[in-house]
Amino acid sequence: MISKAVLQLLNQRKEKFLIPAEIVANVQENNSLEHAFLVLSKVKYAKIPVLDQDQHFKGLLSLAMITETMLGLTGIDPTRLGRIQVKDVMQTDVPTICPPYDMEEILHLLVDQTFLAVVDENGVFTGILTRREVMKAVNYLAHDLEKEYTVEKK
Repeated sequence: MISKAVLQLLNQRKEKFLIPAEIVANVQENNSLEHAFLVLSKVKYAKIPVLDQDQHFKGLLSLAMITETMLGLTGIDPTRLGRIQVKDVMQTDVPTICPPYDMEEILHLLVDQTFLAVVDENGVFTGILTRREVMKAVNYLAHDLEKEYTVEKK
């Protein structure tokens, strides 16, 4: 369990954690892998959210997943990318979170994830919460804890 003082300091910066959906690169589940490859190459992210036509979060797609699809027994075949859809190779077993955020859950999940997809109660994608933003809050906590609290050794 997170200490109350630490939780309070982390929660002070909680509103800065969310990167809104409007500025997060994503692809549609029905897009071709060729399109997704171009998007991932241009934005220079390793992994991006996959949405359906109604903006529901469906999973994640990585450059590695696309590359794996191009590999054949005799070499690399990029022509396959135009014939395969994102939904055929995306990762679907992905943790998501809903507001209000549970900081303890977020900290546990971000150990293995670089970001978490944030969805509303209907599964609509509202943005991402990144490890980077949470680490900024932890950095703030590490430097400012004693400005806010008296720390005593037991």
